[in-house]
Amino acid sequence: MLYSLARSALFQLDAERSHELTLDVLSRLPALAGLVMGHRRIHAPVNLLGLTFPNRVGLAAGLDKNGECLAAWEQFGFGAVEVGTVTPRPQPGNPRPRMFRLPEHQALINRLGFNNHGMEALAARLARTRHQFTGVLGINIGKNADTPIERAADDYVLCLQKLHCQADYVTVNISSPNTKNLRDLQSDAALDALLAAIAIARERVAQAEGRRAPVLVKIAPDLPDSALPGLVELAKRHGMDGLIATNTTLSREAVAGHQHAGETGGLSGAPVTARAEAVLRGLRAAAGEGFPLIGVGGISSAEQAVARRMAGADLIQIYTGFIYQGPALVGASAKALANGV
Repeated sequence: MLYSLARSALFQLDAERSHELTLDVLSRLPALAGLVMGHRRIHAPVNLLGLTFPNRVGLAAGLDKNGECLAAWEQFGFGAVEVGTVTPRPQPGNPRPRMFRLPEHQALINRLGFNNHGMEALAARLARTRHQFTGVLGINIGKNADTPIERAADDYVLCLQKLHCQADYVTVNISSPNTKNLRDLQSDAALDALLAAIAIARERVAQAEGRRAPVLVKIAPDLPDSALPGLVELAKRHGMDGLIATNTTLSREAVAGHQHAGETGGLSGAPVTARAEAVLRGLRAAAGEGFPLIGVGGISSAEQAVARRMAGADLIQIYTGFIYQGPALVGASAKALANGV
């Protein structure tokens, strides 16, 4: 009831403004999350990536880019939180307006463009607040918009070197549609070179720190099925620890005719459910058992969380479903995954 009232008020505002307002309130008053939830995190530990996840439900990257609300995510019951995408230097992202609701479709379109405070600011904030979240913390890294695509690896390596010590795991984001040419990094030759550079940097920083954070790669739902086996092979060859499927889609087939269908950017939420699940199945078929996969994209119910698990996901993440369905989705999904699979 409390969330329904809050959502009704927030949905009267511009989508990005309501996002910013929510994060500001949660960062200042994280106890509100506990008031809304009324229960503690579902305890159903899962061992994966050499880490212990309190449950299988994580917050996807993009909602808390700058890691401002860790205490609130703790109260909401997430087993993991992925902050970012973060870039080496702070950047404002794309011009506004750049986020649009499609409530009839339980969907969002965004073209934010990696707006964030930069890796130095994130490192400083996590040094102060990391203790506020007792689950697993992932850090999603990307490149600055003005870094030439042929120099993209430099940006990923800088972020990895700076943030490795604070990350339980690191995600390499090569699948956002909102940074020019970024998805070109998913092609075989470009991905081969990028992952080689990341693997070398990761080993160096691991030796220096005495610990080795797992590295995962987040991919797009718009890749053809034929590309999935090659992507898995490259990830394994370079020692990547898993894949996250999927990011937002450029397809508008499911929302054709909507007033915002013509907006550029990535579409998330219910319209991406089927494709995200199909990509996950393809990755699991190519990877076999034992290779960690995280399922994300269009999960808006406990039943869909279980379906994604059955499709091959070891863990799931939510974002748009959290906005439309509210915090109860976290506990319901964690409980269903603990009991159902």
